[in-house]
Amino acid sequence: MLLSIAYMLMTGMFLGWCCKKIRLPGLVGMIFTGILLGPSMLNLIDDSILGISSELRRIALIIILTRAGLTLNLADLKRVGRPAVLMCFVPAGLEMIGMVLLAPRLLGITGVEAAVMGAVVAAVSPAVIVPKMIQLIEGGYGKKNSIPQMILAGASVDDVFVIVMFTAFAKIARRPVLSIFHCPSHRESRQAF
Repeated sequence: MLLSIAYMLMTGMFLGWCCKKIRLPGLVGMIFTGILLGPSMLNLIDDSILGISSELRRIALIIILTRAGLTLNLADLKRVGRPAVLMCFVPAGLEMIGMVLLAPRLLGITGVEAAVMGAVVAAVSPAVIVPKMIQLIEGGYGKKNSIPQMILAGASVDDVFVIVMFTAFAKIARRPVLSIFHCPSHRESRQAF
């Protein structure tokens, strides 16, 4: 397990550095690290790490969102007001509605499956947005209109909103159709008379 962690850290830092040298985000190098060391290529990651990968992702999301929350300045958000609230819900809501309206026609899937897919598409990556917005805030960019603060708050609340919507749509998708919309079959309605 320790050897796998060492491989991931060293390769991730090296590929992240290489990507920064060619003007790509360092995160791209870390994604390549996962592909390279993962089970589809070199298979150098211990199975015990792969077994706890979902818990590790949750911990990483908690750390990223906590960092975003500690960076936010509440006075700036209050000053911006309505646009900050709209950034939290409108983009993700429109993406989900668009997916629900278009996916059944284009992909031949059900409305509930389209809603689940819309929640996945609507999610923004806090691993990309939060560090960049913190960098802009620390650099003093957009301070007059609090733009980085607004994007940071919007991305953080957007993630929570999309996770809640995804969980709700996924639970609805797992239930049988008759238990959600109980409509008796023709035989049941005839037997009632």
